[in-house]
Amino acid sequence: MTAVPRAASVPAHTPKRARLDLRVSAEQKRLFEEAASATDQTMTEFVVQSAEVAAQEVLADRTRFVLAPEEWEAFSTAIDSEPRVLPRLAAFLTTTSVLERE
Repeated sequence: MTAVPRAASVPAHTPKRARLDLRVSAEQKRLFEEAASATDQTMTEFVVQSAEVAAQEVLADRTRFVLAPEEWEAFSTAIDSEPRVLPRLAAFLTTTSVLERE
């Protein structure tokens, strides 16, 4: 898995109409303020950008994956091949569960 590049999905010039209110501890607020100052951003810019990057990373793990060309070839070959017959697994899946037995 590769790192998701930082990309703003919402252009900076897009009007902001939705509001998000947060409650944080005094320590968290100080931390956010210090980090925003260190990156020459407003606290809002810092928090929104940080949350957006975190959200993109979480969703990327669930919606896409990246493979090197040789890994993609092996993956495609495996996906396109006929399924293996696994008799013990088939028998297990057709056995009545202990929870269903009387």
